[in-house]
Amino acid sequence: MPRVLLIEDDQAVRDGLQIALTYQGHTVDAAESGEEGLTRLTENPADVVVLDLMLPGMDGFEVCRRIRATGDLPIIMLTARNDDIDVVAGLEAGADDYVVKPAQPRVLEARIKAVLRRTGGEQRQAGTPKPEVERHGALTIDRDGLVVSKNGSLVTLAPTEMRLLLELSASPGRVLSRQQLLESVWDQGYLGDSRLVDACVQRLRAKIEDDAAAPVYVQTLRGFGYRFGPL
Repeated sequence: MPRVLLIEDDQAVRDGLQIALTYQGHTVDAAESGEEGLTRLTENPADVVVLDLMLPGMDGFEVCRRIRATGDLPIIMLTARNDDIDVVAGLEAGADDYVVKPAQPRVLEARIKAVLRRTGGEQRQAGTPKPEVERHGALTIDRDGLVVSKNGSLVTLAPTEMRLLLELSASPGRVLSRQQLLESVWDQGYLGDSRLVDACVQRLRAKIEDDAAAPVYVQTLRGFGYRFGPL
C-alpha cells in the first residue's frame, strides 16, 4: 500500500490522522518536526508527504522546498486557514495540493488518491494517436517515458507539473480554462481552487521558458485560461 510521511507538530492531529490513514490502508510514518521529517524521508522513502505548514523550527515552506529540490515526491500541505498568502506561498514552494484544517480524513484520503493517480503515469486519451516523442521548438516531450528535455538537457518536473504540461501540449493552440485544467490535471470539480493552476503554471514556466515573464510555451489568455504555443 502507499506509504505516507505525515509531518505534523500537533500530537492530537498527528495521532488522529495517522490512525485514520492507517485504517484506510496506508503505511504511515509520522514526524513532529520538519527536521525529523526530512530524516525519516531519507531512511524510509515515501510515496506522498502530508506536510503541516506551521511547524516549529524549520517551517513547512522550507521543508517543502528541500523535498522539491531533491525530486518529484508528491506533497499535500495542511494549512490552518484558507488564507491566500499561506496557500499561494505553499504552492509556489512546490506543494501539489492542500487541505485546510481541521483535515477530514476522507477529504485527505481523496486528495492522496488523486495526487497518486497523477504520479502513476496515466496517459491522456486523445482522439488521434500521439507520437512517442514530440518536439516543440527547443522542448522535447516523451509522453510514454514521461521525460522532458530542453535543448538536449533534462528538465525535472514535479508530477503535477508534468501532468499540466502533457495536458496543455496535447492540443497546441487550444485554450483550456482553469476549471478544465482542475478537472483533468487535479481530478477536482467545482470545489477546486484555481490558485492550484496558477501556481503550477508559474513553476512550470520557470523550468521550461527562456523568460518566464514572456512565455512562449505556456501562454495566458486573460479571462479565458492557458494554451500551449503556438510556437
